[in-house]
Amino acid sequence: IQIGANDGLSFDELNYFIKKYQPKSILVEPIFEIFTKLKENYKESENIFFENSAISVDKNIKHLFKVGEKFLNKYGNHIPAISSFDKNHLIKHGVNSSHIIKEEVKTLSTEELINKYKIDDLDLFFVDAEGYDGKIVYDLLNKSNLRPIIIFEYIHIENTFFEKLIDLFKDKNFLYFNIGECIIAFPKEKKIEIFF
Repeated sequence: IQIGANDGLSFDELNYFIKKYQPKSILVEPIFEIFTKLKENYKESENIFFENSAISVDKNIKHLFKVGEKFLNKYGNHIPAISSFDKNHLIKHGVNSSHIIKEEVKTLSTEELINKYKIDDLDLFFVDAEGYDGKIVYDLLNKSNLRPIIIFEYIHIENTFFEKLIDLFKDKNFLYFNIGECIIAFPKEKKIEIFF
């Protein structure tokens, strides 16, 4: 599962592996125009399910903030990838607040996503949700018995919540380390599968 799959190309660490090995994958992207590009970029691939939703813990997200299309040319190519439930997240990335628009999105909880696709075994849970990553990971660990390798961007997570998440990893017997802006966490029983 890739949460925040974006367009399937830009800043995408999984694209190469998904296209080469064709694993059964669920790609989740809430912004409709980006979701359309995502489907186009994977049109030759098999075993992919596309979900045009935001993952929302307890259904508390109903919209996302993004840069209006007419202002995109004023910013770098990373801007379409930083849509967030938090308007300040975009402002921190140098976006003028008058260029930000609010878009309603469909939402699913982590539990609903798992049930919808009848997931009973999961190898990888990859999250890039611009500050909401920790809540999604926390929700997965609390509301399922799945024990995948988890990769998520941690740099925008509030410190107190990040500490709570690290405590949960310990409680659930996960090991973890960081590479760049991401944490890689994995169940202790899968230690042999992690190669360096």
